[in-house]
Amino acid sequence: MSELVAVGVGIFGALIGSFLNVVVYRVPAGRSIVSPPSACMGCGQQIRGYDNIPVLSWLVLRGKCRGCRAGISVRYPLVELGTAVFFGVVAWWGVSGGLAATLRDGRFAIPQGTELAGAELAALVLAIVAFLWLAGVSVALALIDLDTKRLPNVIVLPSYLVGGALLAASSILIGNYSALITAGIGLVAMWVAYYLMAIAYPGGMGFGDVKLAGVLGLYLGWLGWGPLAVGAFSAFLLGGFFSLALLLARRADRKSGIPFGPWMLAGAWLGIFFGESIWTAYLTLYGLA
Repeated sequence: MSELVAVGVGIFGALIGSFLNVVVYRVPAGRSIVSPPSACMGCGQQIRGYDNIPVLSWLVLRGKCRGCRAGISVRYPLVELGTAVFFGVVAWWGVSGGLAATLRDGRFAIPQGTELAGAELAALVLAIVAFLWLAGVSVALALIDLDTKRLPNVIVLPSYLVGGALLAASSILIGNYSALITAGIGLVAMWVAYYLMAIAYPGGMGFGDVKLAGVLGLYLGWLGWGPLAVGAFSAFLLGGFFSLALLLARRADRKSGIPFGPWMLAGAWLGIFFGESIWTAYLTLYGLA
């Protein structure tokens, strides 16, 4: 069952990936993501519907515009395919019981074969939709930050409202108010921590990172203390390793500006998927669990 859901959501993710290509290109330029319709950047011809099927159209056209034969970047189908896989993994993780947030006692631990009651099922669906929203936002923000070293408010700020509303509704349906408390603590703690770092070291941390930190803290805190700790720390660990690799390869120097948003997002997803198990293993190692 979880595999079928993952495939279905993955197909939907490919469509979202096609839309995210538009978002990544137009939002930094201050253009509408709704109009005008997508067109070839070579000849300006509007892209027909049958030439806009995620991944397949690019393959059929061999990466070229049907009209002028101008090349179409391979990044477009890769974003569509990557988003499809990402959405499928998130759906499978949620439906299979890996969504570490509580229905009753702090965790969506749904035993195999257990029939969910109406409120529990609705809570699970709302939580999965919340994390699918974060997945889409993660793809868009990571690419925009890599391209422009910006994390646009028009994407980050609505995520407080959308993510907060979906997670709050999920918790309220099953009376899991403790998750709301840890979500609030996570939001405030990560926002304040990044704000202080931005003030102390303005050249290395931007206020876009501060705003994104609050969103990630909201999601990680809702999952629990383990995911929050692992997700917050992993951003610096992953970003540090990447920066060190660039320095050793002489692809960057100490003054190079390396976007940190993608590593914040990667660290957060590490915390989301594996934070609880990593945190438990850490506590066990030191005899604290």
